[in-house]
Amino acid sequence: MKILTFDTSLDKTYVTLTQDGKFLADEIIENHNEKYHSAFLIPAIVAILKNNKLKMQDIDVIGTNIGPGSFTGIRACVTVARVMAQQLNIPLVGISSLEILSKINDVNTKTIVALDARKQQCYFAAYENSKELQPPKLITVDELLNLNFENAGIITDKVCHDILKTKGFDSVIYTEKNADLGKYLNCLVRQKVCNADENAFLWSKLKPLYLQAPPVTISAKNKLSQA
Repeated sequence: MKILTFDTSLDKTYVTLTQDGKFLADEIIENHNEKYHSAFLIPAIVAILKNNKLKMQDIDVIGTNIGPGSFTGIRACVTVARVMAQQLNIPLVGISSLEILSKINDVNTKTIVALDARKQQCYFAAYENSKELQPPKLITVDELLNLNFENAGIITDKVCHDILKTKGFDSVIYTEKNADLGKYLNCLVRQKVCNADENAFLWSKLKPLYLQAPPVTISAKNKLSQA
């Protein structure tokens, strides 16, 4: 089984290709020449397939990060994944960024993941032994500080790390860990698709996990018309 996965929702673009659990390709792409890293998603996929002498029709499963994260990044990877899976008529598996990040904690303990959502809010989820204790949700900073962190590994971004530090809680900043999140995503996709029936991951079921409304900007022209 060949599994192609990609993620443009977080700090970098991650693209991986495996066959029966063996990694054939693992690309990590950062912003380049003022271009956001998601702009390189399609060229990276094309190059990986070419280097492995494969066509899109050879792929059996597609997996992607559905968020939360960058709204632009989420739209990019979810749209590409849905189009490919629909055209190829193959399973499409969506994994939340919080579940992917939870794999950074390789100790067999409860894992709490918290990311800045701005406006004094955080994205939060909790996992233990590969099971979801609390699905991703939006909470306030006050709610975050009142969580029970006892015997838990905490994965955060810099903003949430600094917030928790004010209360004496230590956490791992995922961007400083430099973990290969693409590999975590591919492994999670493989685990889920191997334990599901054939209709569990239809492309039409995949939805982005925004948790809050995307920002909307109003053009100057529209502002004048509303005045």
